Amino acid sequence: MPQLDTSTWFLIILSSTMSLFILFQLKLASFQYYSIPNSKALHSSKIPNPWESKWTKIYSPLSLPPH
Repeated sequence: MPQLDTSTWFLIILSSTMSLFILFQLKLASFQYYSIPNSKALHSSKIPNPWESKWTKIYSPLSLPPH
């Protein structure tokens, strides 16, 4: 039974890996990236809140005068 010659395997694996790498690089280099579409300004309908028409002030406990 003849023995399997593995002396050329390294060269074959290396050359096929390099070929695949070059093919993928060429494929990615020729890929057309589309520009980001301009986002349309969304006009949201403003719902009036009852607290928006009133002026309120929130007092911090540290700003109150001492008792």
